[in-house]
Amino acid sequence: MNFYENNEHVTRVQTDHSVKLNNRKELEITGVKEVDSFDNEEFLLETVMGYLIIRGQNLQLKNLDVGEGVVTIKGKIYEFSYVDDQGQEKAKGFFSKLFR
Repeated sequence: MNFYENNEHVTRVQTDHSVKLNNRKELEITGVKEVDSFDNEEFLLETVMGYLIIRGQNLQLKNLDVGEGVVTIKGKIYEFSYVDDQGQEKAKGFFSKLFR
């Protein structure tokens, strides 16, 4: 069996990353590797470009497509920002910024 006969086991790796905000009510994000945590006021996502924190009010996970790396969040979006860990250990740098 060659590659072309059994291509259903090929996993796609999302390398592109985009953030699309519609009317501060719906946020679509591509290039998501993992949803680390979320509640109705904050989402923490690991993307191909680093960790992304989304803050707002009445936030809900509308769509999660793990295979494609697409997440859609609805609610009132106040802020989204990236956490840069340059020159620091990944977990230590992230958590020290999160719990200040």
